[in-house]
Amino acid sequence: MHGVVSYADGIYAVDSVYGEQSRLAAIHLVVDHGRVAIIDTGSNGAVPHVLAALAGLGIEPGAVDWVILTHLHLDHAGGAGSLMCALPCARLLVHPGGMSHMVNPSRMWEKAVAAFGMAQAFRLHGRLVPVDEHRIVSAHNDMELQLGDRVLRLLDTPGHTCNHISIWDERARVFFAGDAFGVSYREFDVGSRAFVFPATSSSQFDPMSMMESISRMVVHEPQAIHLAHYGRVDGVERLATDLFRLIHAQMAIARAARGD
Repeated sequence: MHGVVSYADGIYAVDSVYGEQSRLAAIHLVVDHGRVAIIDTGSNGAVPHVLAALAGLGIEPGAVDWVILTHLHLDHAGGAGSLMCALPCARLLVHPGGMSHMVNPSRMWEKAVAAFGMAQAFRLHGRLVPVDEHRIVSAHNDMELQLGDRVLRLLDTPGHTCNHISIWDERARVFFAGDAFGVSYREFDVGSRAFVFPATSSSQFDPMSMMESISRMVVHEPQAIHLAHYGRVDGVERLATDLFRLIHAQMAIARAARGD
């Protein structure tokens, strides 16, 4: 399937083709005994890619039980409303701080327009579609979701944003970390050695919270992390050490530039 990477344990990464760029933002599918969880949705333009990936796997839209948002930045959550319209049985799981924005996405749209301008915001994200509040479930730390015969457990992982969650798959021993464990593009890999860089969002970045979240993930001894930017990375302890070093470096730069 074009734009879909298949990993072990029923895990797939779907290219959202965000901003018409390939391998920039990933949407993850977890499939178990014919039931599906979709982790992040990309923007509205990604919805056809997700539906095509399901069809390519022989999965009907009605087999999707959960759509889980790691956080509400529109490159990962902007297509949630449109995708939910195509998935008749799915429930949307989101941090409690983001539930009202899914029901009424007007504030998210205003922020996108302020950041990009009206034309570019619409080109990147399309029209944001609200989600019926009765289909939204509030996430909380250590919440467990049954998917087929496997359990997915949620972990609060603030830092990139204050309302960020990550998903622990005990069977596969991997985290789906959104932007909480940095960004790592495959073009920068050297052999099997991945590059990583902290995802320091402009408005809510909290370096101390981010380092604490990274530590909480590493304690689980994951075999790999699946990132929204982009896909699976191994060598988790080394990457965590790199992230700590780079976060401290960025803090030092910010302090040195304070008042300038």
